[in-house]
Amino acid sequence: MKIGVMNNPANSVYDEIAAFGEARFDFVDLTIEGPAAMEIEVAKLQPILDRYGMSVTGHTDPCLPYAYPIQGVREACLKELERCAGIFSALGAGVMNIHPSYFCPPAMRNNIVDLNIEALIPIVKMAAAYGLTAVFENFKAPFDRVSTIEMMMDEVPGLALHLDFGHANFGKDNHYVFCKKLGHCIRHVHFSDNRGRDDNHMPLGVGSINWKNAVKSLKTIGYDETITLEVFCDDAAMFFKYLDLSRRLVLDLWSGYEIEKY
Repeated sequence: MKIGVMNNPANSVYDEIAAFGEARFDFVDLTIEGPAAMEIEVAKLQPILDRYGMSVTGHTDPCLPYAYPIQGVREACLKELERCAGIFSALGAGVMNIHPSYFCPPAMRNNIVDLNIEALIPIVKMAAAYGLTAVFENFKAPFDRVSTIEMMMDEVPGLALHLDFGHANFGKDNHYVFCKKLGHCIRHVHFSDNRGRDDNHMPLGVGSINWKNAVKSLKTIGYDETITLEVFCDDAAMFFKYLDLSRRLVLDLWSGYEIEKY
């Protein structure tokens, strides 16, 4: 199991990732989005990753309207996602996350799942061409339930699951349900805390998520891959303290849990 951190797109990618390396995180969840992380220089970033022995997972802009039912919009989004895929692949990433797309005309809201499925098919194929597994992130309704995600994976060959435990805490199905029913599809995980109402990105243990149960759910399904601490804080000094406390909690729970089957 590897524990990593996401860069803040408002800050310098290179300085921040060097700071993650100094703090001995295993990988960076590299998000390519504005204002300061839209352009990534692979030749400049790779030596920093090498210096600290860090790897990369790919995180794409959550605001891309890739499922909008106008073909020109979809093509532009696919082009941007392919640009990101090229960067992730060059940096040795194995997964690239895709958020649900909620953008559509009001009269087509009932078709939002079908629109996402339709648009994801070429996206997943494109990602695979770069050696990447596209992982779909659970979020707000209707993408907060196992039944929806399960149907999408049946319809989109090669699509895997990115399970965000913070999102699951305020969605219809919690992390336990996702792990029990779709554990074999999980390829990447986000950890952050909240109080069950909004996506607050708080340090672990501050909100209402049962982290002992969260770790148990992952270990029971044999998950041993990447966990991103998606904790946000504007105060740089406190940010790394929160990250350290969250990492210690995960490591303590991970090492102390004995696997039991559901």
